[in-house]
Amino acid sequence: MSNAFSKEERVAFEDILEGFNDALVLSRNVSVYNTDGSMMERTNNVIYRPQPYIAQSYDGMDQTGNFTAYTQLSVPATLGFQKSVPFILDALELRDALQEGRLGEAAKQKLASDINIAIMNVAAAQGSLVVTVNTAAGDYDDIALCDSIMNEQGVQAFDRYLALSSRDYNGIAGNIAGGTAQSGTASRGFAGSKSNNAFERSFVGMVAGFDTYKLDYANRIAARTGANPTMSTLAAAGNFYVPQATQTAITGETQNVDNRFQTITVSSTTDLPAGTPIQIEGVEAVHHITKQGTGFAKTFRVVSVTNATTCVITPPIISAQGGTDAELQYQNCIVTAASGRTITRLNVNAAPINCFWQKDALEILPGRYAVPSDAGVAVMRASTDQGIELVMQKQYDVNTMKTKYRLDTLFGVVNKQPEMSGILLFGQ
Repeated sequence: MSNAFSKEERVAFEDILEGFNDALVLSRNVSVYNTDGSMMERTNNVIYRPQPYIAQSYDGMDQTGNFTAYTQLSVPATLGFQKSVPFILDALELRDALQEGRLGEAAKQKLASDINIAIMNVAAAQGSLVVTVNTAAGDYDDIALCDSIMNEQGVQAFDRYLALSSRDYNGIAGNIAGGTAQSGTASRGFAGSKSNNAFERSFVGMVAGFDTYKLDYANRIAARTGANPTMSTLAAAGNFYVPQATQTAITGETQNVDNRFQTITVSSTTDLPAGTPIQIEGVEAVHHITKQGTGFAKTFRVVSVTNATTCVITPPIISAQGGTDAELQYQNCIVTAASGRTITRLNVNAAPINCFWQKDALEILPGRYAVPSDAGVAVMRASTDQGIELVMQKQYDVNTMKTKYRLDTLFGVVNKQPEMSGILLFGQ
């Protein structure tokens, strides 16, 4: 068979896949949805994924007036990442088999990094639960604040993860390493090897219900500048959102609606760049199931700026000011309505963005290339534990005595529920 893979190359590919699988740390901690290749091609690589229902309950035996239709919300997920690492080895370079192995190792590391970065970019940009800490990282209470904001808003108490920048992670590890009680000092005691692992390997592990991970890269948020803008929360201003499953275009076609985002009108967007974490005066977060107020401000993220006075935020302000059943079902805040409410930007100083999430909030969609295996190119493919496929191709050029190699992967990442993910900022 022309351009067939040698046994050494097959072994090398198996080693690459194993290392690739091991490097996909973050993708193991998000949910996975496998797609059908034919269907995705026919829908332009977009599929709508459902968000969870939130039910309502009523008192009494007679429920005559309480039979209402439930609104099913969904979000678009796209196979939008096509990552490839191509390289060439000539007939002289191939005399050293280690060359191929080293390039394969580098390719594996880059593709795994691309997947991890894609997950972190989505989490850092759209996570709407915002926790700020005045000091540098270094205390259990910092992580417990993330646990509290999730609990207060009804996020499931299992499968929670926290990815910290290296400096912030090591700050927490330092607190644990110094946590063993010493003579004459009052200090937190840790059983077993918790303190030893933190001291010897800067390992944190489980803290306040979160599995923690250290990032060798982390997105950063800029310091805020300028003045805080204002907005009206009066019902007449229309700065509230009514969830809907579908909408009808002017041509009469019905299409799904992405209910994660809302366009609001503010006094000025000059100092509200995309990514800004905000809270709005008089807008209180509620528990998503009980609809009881938490006593704390609801937090939002600016997703994009439309013009000088309008921007897109996540999540939408679902305050039930419109009185519809869908609003009552998905209400996420209580609004004390007034004009000229201050929008407080929570990013006081520049800082790394530490992301936390519940597993069902973030989802990765593995894709698949239909590469022909009988077109003169040798093809090998295999899938990781999460179903992410890695394709290796090889083609020899007799004119130049050079062999082309490429490793490819296709995938998508979606934040299905920004209210089940958030960011932790230190030094604010």
